Amino acid sequence: MTLLAAATVATTLAACGGGGGGGGGGGANEASDTGVTEDTITLGSHYPLTGVAAPGYSEIPTGVQAYFDYVNKNGGVNGRKIKWVYRDDAYNPTNTSQVVNQLVLKDEVFAIMGGLGTPTHSAVIDFLNSEGVPDLFVASGSRLWGEDPKKNPETFGWQTDYESEGKIIGQFIKEKFPNAKVGLFLQDDDFGQDGEKGVRQFLDDKQIVSTQRYTPGNVNVGPQISALQGAGADFVVGFNVPSYTALSQLTALQLGYKPQWFYSNVGSDPTLVGSLLNRFSKGKVTNAASLNGVLTTDYLPTVDEPDDPWVKLFQKVWDESGQDGDLTNYRIYGMSQAYTMVQALQAAGKNPTRQSLVDAVEKAGKDWKGPGLAPFRYSSDSHMGISGMSVSKIVGTKSEAQTKVLVTDLGDAPIKEYTGEESTPPSSGIPDEKPVD
Repeated sequence: MTLLAAATVATTLAACGGGGGGGGGGGANEASDTGVTEDTITLGSHYPLTGVAAPGYSEIPTGVQAYFDYVNKNGGVNGRKIKWVYRDDAYNPTNTSQVVNQLVLKDEVFAIMGGLGTPTHSAVIDFLNSEGVPDLFVASGSRLWGEDPKKNPETFGWQTDYESEGKIIGQFIKEKFPNAKVGLFLQDDDFGQDGEKGVRQFLDDKQIVSTQRYTPGNVNVGPQISALQGAGADFVVGFNVPSYTALSQLTALQLGYKPQWFYSNVGSDPTLVGSLLNRFSKGKVTNAASLNGVLTTDYLPTVDEPDDPWVKLFQKVWDESGQDGDLTNYRIYGMSQAYTMVQALQAAGKNPTRQSLVDAVEKAGKDWKGPGLAPFRYSSDSHMGISGMSVSKIVGTKSEAQTKVLVTDLGDAPIKEYTGEESTPPSSGIPDEKPVD
């Protein structure tokens, strides 16, 4: 186990402008709840800044920081600056419990935002709900975060859930590859289980010839890939994290196994997978060329779309932040979550409380426009996040759309083509949501 890192990052910038935060309401700012002072709002989160899950995921909070810095420089939210405090859990649930306890009881955060990981955040969901701490926009597609608001009233998902993604993948295979012999390569937890559940709504046991699972931390996937090859699977669907995309690709290369691969969104970032391939192969494989032709899904714009208006905004925000490194898809993810968080804070009112924040997401969240390719599903009955995605193919360093944006929900909800207009950012780059009554 990686020892708990003591890294804590907090950003509070002085105002140099006004009006950018929106919101509304008269009167002076008040210290209206835990984590809210007259001039600051403190938000916290947990991420794997060290350990096996750190590559890629450790970039997400730097994207969040960049966007909050941008908002702070333009007046904050109703004149309050956002303090962003995040701690390292090394993707270890025991550590997650410790650091979230610190964030709530020591740092006294107003809310947790974007806590990363299904096994890690599962360790703290009961604590946060029992303490009445808003637990917004969990960075995971598990249905746990949104399917039962009565049980977990403080917790909200954000990204497209894995079951809905599995349904979209399953339908795509059924329509475009009806004769494929499909193998499943799954992380052995809710991530893989939810994805499999969605896929199996469209593909039966006759078409799925082998289902193989891996335990995170066990880097030998030879038995699983060999079993897929032995079963004659010529189309493999992977619900796995990026390191296991790299491991499955290296193992397939060694075995001379060349199926059509379809990796879920989580495991398909070419830049990260390329760096992992290089590291794991000790330089024998230097890039992600093996991903050429791989299918995947998208629910956000990506760095290979530099002309997209949201990518243009996030490139500007990243450049102004002065942080090291390039804009990546993980930083776009962080900025996109931060954008939604600012919408929630604005809608919660001039002097927000934890309850008004939760109420704002439930009452107004489904109508918020942002970088997501499909609408949110927020209501008092559902805390599920983005409702859909598109299928794309990796071609070189770019992705080519294979479908329109498709929307659905849990269970037997139908899959439909999204007919709404594509959103663009406001000229200021900052949302302007009105307070929810």
